[in-house]
Amino acid sequence: MDKIAQAAMTHDLDREALVEILRSDRYDEALFNAADQIRERYVGNDVHLKGLLEFSNICTRTCYYCGLRAANRSIKRYQLSVEEILEFAKKAIEYGYKTIVLQSGESNVYACETMCDIIASIRALGATVTLSLGEKSEAEYRAYKEAGANRYLLRIETTDRELYRSLHPRMSFENRLNCLHTLQALGYETGSGSLVGLPQQSLTSLANDLLFFKRSDFDMIGIGPFIPGENTPLAQAKGGAFKTALKMTALVRLLLPKVNIPATTAMETLNPDGRAIALRSGANVVMPVITEGEYRALYRLYPGKVCIDDTPKQCRWCISGKIIAMGRGIASGNGDSERFIARQEEQRSFYDANA
Repeated sequence: MDKIAQAAMTHDLDREALVEILRSDRYDEALFNAADQIRERYVGNDVHLKGLLEFSNICTRTCYYCGLRAANRSIKRYQLSVEEILEFAKKAIEYGYKTIVLQSGESNVYACETMCDIIASIRALGATVTLSLGEKSEAEYRAYKEAGANRYLLRIETTDRELYRSLHPRMSFENRLNCLHTLQALGYETGSGSLVGLPQQSLTSLANDLLFFKRSDFDMIGIGPFIPGENTPLAQAKGGAFKTALKMTALVRLLLPKVNIPATTAMETLNPDGRAIALRSGANVVMPVITEGEYRALYRLYPGKVCIDDTPKQCRWCISGKIIAMGRGIASGNGDSERFIARQEEQRSFYDANA
């Protein structure tokens, strides 16, 4: 049995096989086809659209790859008011979004109580709330959950501890892991992911990322290519390859058939048809930006970000049209991952049996 057929059947591959698949082009066609078939079998043909509200680009971190890093003095910083956040969220819900993803740089410009009010207000509008706010205390994570937050995205970026430390000054790899464990223990639908093509990142490192995702029982995995940003220490670095990021996406689907996998905007920055290609290679989620006006361009993680001149309404109908043209549908549910749903059902069955 070849490696791709084995992974499609068992959802398991060892490190050596993963490295070989990532290194060689001879597996590509079989890999992408298998990932698409597994995606259809386990999560269906409908694509989940989740509105991404980038509500502040203020960040206290100095990650070497990120355009929002605190040391970057060339960008205009912003933080939306509570009223603006709720206005944008309400419009997105009117456009048909069932999930609002609240994302910002890592900072404390919004007090925990303020964030809880925002979460509760969006939930009152009928939407599911996903947070992507970085590392917080257990008390904050708990408060957000009690306010109504359903999901939390916290990318590990790389599981290579030395590489992580070299790219994240004054940050702790161990604390990042602890935050992920805390989120899972609190009952969040938890997402993580990695950057592909970082300087000094080996194929073995990428394979280790995949094995980490496999054993961690996450509900969503986001894979994005590293795109060197101006005014960052890595501005002159080579950057990640589209195909390698695509292969990582497909391998996530083979190893974790029930997780949600976004077709990331960064993929489309490297390839004009990037999100559609990712959707044909295992992905099942797209997160169009719902922030309005100049804020769309100011949330500049990397250069060349697509769709910054469009309105949220235009983005919604544009991506919907592309998805329908592919023969896929737009999901009508709130976007819970099949992995999360299955785990919840197992827990209910356990409690019922032991009541």
